[in-house]
Amino acid sequence: AHTHPYISTGLADNKFGVSMEQAYHAYQLAHTSPNLEIVGVDCHIGSQLTELAPFQDALERVLALVDRLAADGIRLQHVDAGGGLGVRYQNEQIPGIEDYVSALKAPLAQRGLALFLEPGRSIVANSGVLLMQVDALKVTETRHFALVDAAMNDMLRPALYQAWMDIQPLTRHSHISSASWDIVGPVCETGDFLAKGRELSLLDGDYLALMGAGAYGFTMASNYNSRPRPAEILVDQADCHVVRERETIEQLYQLEKLL
Repeated sequence: AHTHPYISTGLADNKFGVSMEQAYHAYQLAHTSPNLEIVGVDCHIGSQLTELAPFQDALERVLALVDRLAADGIRLQHVDAGGGLGVRYQNEQIPGIEDYVSALKAPLAQRGLALFLEPGRSIVANSGVLLMQVDALKVTETRHFALVDAAMNDMLRPALYQAWMDIQPLTRHSHISSASWDIVGPVCETGDFLAKGRELSLLDGDYLALMGAGAYGFTMASNYNSRPRPAEILVDQADCHVVRERETIEQLYQLEKLL
């Protein structure tokens, strides 16, 4: 499956899962146990996949195992095809949910198997944004840097995966010429960036929204560089609710003990 190597899970070099032959023998062993009930098979081949073909290919291989087990009298009730359906961060062409489900459901229906799915990113990624403020603008001979109050500890995907994430200004300045800005944080690493080369018209104090932050955002955040994690706000129409308080410096140290 075509995805970043760090989020592929179905390759022979990955640490996850077992081979089809090992799985077959594991089912045979489980079938001999009076304490185990065999109900299904699960697979997951990776994350942020933008084509249906890898899912269909994986399912075809899983169903070959299902049929082999059925021939031995081991009949399953469901196939869990995992997750992995991508979302649009930039210009990706993502299959529709209906097409995704249809491509997987038809082969299972012929065998009387239920289809389980584990959609995560595809549900929540584009429901969240990371809000940040421009603390300073720094122009060098070669680059334009916008130093913001968010950092790689708040959103790790750009630094870890070189992921492209959309940056939108909350205020547009029509009277200011645009420039190609790198959006960077205050963490003491060159890898502390949220976006590079974005054509924006910026002023000190501007607020920016990093889009698509609803998945693999806060859950991957850390306190690196002694930075408290931000608050989480749930927006419901015109109503806003604090669902996780902003951390404090005191909370960072509260588990530490002096000798």
